[in-house]
Amino acid sequence: MPRLLTYNVHRCVGTDKRLDIARIVGVIAEHEPDIVCLQELDVGRARTGNVDQAEAIAAGLDMSFHFNAAMLIESEEYGDALLTHRPERLIRKGGLPTIRGIPGLEPRGAVWAAIDFDGVEVNVINTHLGLVPREQRLQAAALMGKDWLGHPDCTGPTILTGDFNATSITRPYQTLCRNGFSDCQRKLGLKQTVKTFPSAFPAIRIDHAFVSPHIRITGVKAPFSPLARVASDHLPLVIDFEIEA
Repeated sequence: MPRLLTYNVHRCVGTDKRLDIARIVGVIAEHEPDIVCLQELDVGRARTGNVDQAEAIAAGLDMSFHFNAAMLIESEEYGDALLTHRPERLIRKGGLPTIRGIPGLEPRGAVWAAIDFDGVEVNVINTHLGLVPREQRLQAAALMGKDWLGHPDCTGPTILTGDFNATSITRPYQTLCRNGFSDCQRKLGLKQTVKTFPSAFPAIRIDHAFVSPHIRITGVKAPFSPLARVASDHLPLVIDFEIEA
């Protein structure tokens, strides 16, 4: 049964303020996912030792990867990655709209790959939305638009996942639950939702996965091991699914 893990790794700096890529790899590897969607990765940044974190985590998991630099500062990059050990092909990576004139807003983006499961391709889009509601609404609308979920090539089984910085009562969330897409937790009918933030005492649900009707959700969990609670400020969200004809 296929498994996806989405995880805001907080540039591999844990709640104990320690930078530890191996710890992140350990948290992920324990759950043996087929697809890994990561947010908040540093690539070649002085603050985290000039390491390519996307490449290092992919190597630790023996996976291929695609990285999208949402933010570029000279030669330093910061963004999101999509990893898998399955056959895959990159479809698109790029930026999402933002609002000018508000100090402190970071550029945001997404990365989309088609991943092969025994001859059936699953579109997976990984993203990380901004912090301001108006910005989130623009970004959610863009993800539903012609460049991403509304693209002619985005047909069949599809998963949109990541850190949306938005709970289930917000307008951006509601925008993403349209055109046949469903929140995986609601699709599973969980009586108590799985929360991922903050990792020490998870109280908020802002990491989501939205799926097309071709995806049947069979399990959702947020590992709460001692390692997961300290490795990042988010817990990973693990989704088990089946692909329906």
